[in-house]
Amino acid sequence: QVQLVESGGGLVQAGGSLRLSCAASGRSFSTYIMGWFRQPPGKEREFVARIGSGAYTDSVEGRFTISRDNAKNMVYLQMNNLKSEDTAVYYCAASTIWGTRKYEYAYWGQGTQVTVSS
Repeated sequence: QVQLVESGGGLVQAGGSLRLSCAASGRSFSTYIMGWFRQPPGKEREFVARIGSGAYTDSVEGRFTISRDNAKNMVYLQMNNLKSEDTAVYYCAASTIWGTRKYEYAYWGQGTQVTVSS
């Protein structure tokens, strides 16, 4: 089992950058496949990025980068050139399979709000 806590959200102007962090606790963090999801206002939670080559949703490809530091039990989401449509609550999630669907992720953080002003 793993516990996840996100941080780093906030208000940023369009074109700006933010780095989200996800601190994990629990055993065997390095064995989990980590991902980021987001839930825009009034919409369903959607996949953003997953550790592993090429695993980004089209709308963030080239602007967002996911990374992890197993020594620190951390996962990051670097977000550049932010757009108003990136406004959402962002969630860190952990899975035991290489998935991009929210039901494939068993563990979730509480979320962090990202608001991009135009």
